[in-house]
Amino acid sequence: MRLAVAILAVSSSADATADANGKYWIYGEGIAAAFIPYGASISNLIINDKYGIPRDLVMGFDNASYYAADPVHPHLGGVPGRYANRIKNSTFTIDGDKYRVSSNENPTADHPSGLNTLHGGKDGWDWRYFNVVAHRNHSVTFSIVDLDGKEGFPGEVISYITYTMCNMTWDAKMVAIATTRKTPIMLTSHTYWNLDGFSNDKTSSVLNHTLHMPYSGQRVAVDNILIPTGEIAANARGSVNDFWSGPKQIGAGFGDAEIHGNCGHNCTGYDNCWLVNRNSPHDWRADGNYVASLASAWSGIQLDVYSDQAAFQMYSCNFQDGSFPLKMSQGVGRNASRFPRTVPKYGCLVMEVQDWIDGINHPEWGRMEKQVFGPGSDPYVLQVSHRFIVG
Repeated sequence: MRLAVAILAVSSSADATADANGKYWIYGEGIAAAFIPYGASISNLIINDKYGIPRDLVMGFDNASYYAADPVHPHLGGVPGRYANRIKNSTFTIDGDKYRVSSNENPTADHPSGLNTLHGGKDGWDWRYFNVVAHRNHSVTFSIVDLDGKEGFPGEVISYITYTMCNMTWDAKMVAIATTRKTPIMLTSHTYWNLDGFSNDKTSSVLNHTLHMPYSGQRVAVDNILIPTGEIAANARGSVNDFWSGPKQIGAGFGDAEIHGNCGHNCTGYDNCWLVNRNSPHDWRADGNYVASLASAWSGIQLDVYSDQAAFQMYSCNFQDGSFPLKMSQGVGRNASRFPRTVPKYGCLVMEVQDWIDGINHPEWGRMEKQVFGPGSDPYVLQVSHRFIVG
């Protein structure tokens, strides 16, 4: 498998720095990717499709400076923290002490800042600049120090995010250490995918992508603003949330009445947390043990996601409105009059490996030891491997 000469030309030495656009490029066999300090975010990921054409598979901006300036801030390729996803009522209790963190979602007249917390609050990790600790041809490591009381979270947390490229594979390892007090920690990668590189000349949607989640016969039940109710729902065979019984196109259930409201009030699509029910112990790296597999027949690109995490959030870009621009590396070869150079509704897919969402408010689930960490405890660790197959 080859990469375009223009991409290979960016490749640099072991002590490389950012390119002219503020991006840190790393490389593996048949794969290249760029990352930025803002949110420790992935900005580009390029492999060749089945025709040998380079495709940039992730949403992002051409220049790193655009990320902080974007007023929409869709958590674009970053690491949400220190607690990803939603926290009910922006509160939680640890050892009898109740904490309130900054609210930033679902504002009302009585709660103008919001009813709940999403992805760490108003100034969560993916709103901030990380330090670049190390950068080599195959890997880059970012770090952040999250101070005691920031966004209302107790205790200081030090975190390291390492991205590595090898043979058609992007690996990520996230480590976080609570240094002073017990605190909740849950991270993820909030990457927006389109396996056609936003270049499909027949559709701009990812509803034609095929998804398989073989371990996900259950999901976390949520209310109409996507806050967990405490119940665990079964994904009945043949239902819109059934991706476990076999691979199916993401858009296959869009003719079913159940899809309306599936992702919250007045929302059609997906923004759901599936559980990953595997025998314990298990080898999450073993072949055949992917938690999710996404494939596009048009590009011939398949992405298999392997992880040590116990849940998987999938969001079908229900609220993209056609205003987000493509990068120069995307939309290649398409008729611009038919397909504007923007991302439409359902034009992308977010896949987040993580633990059970809002588990800190549901001790009955038994997830507290996986989500609450303190001085002297083991560190928080998330590992995920994105393995690409083209054919």
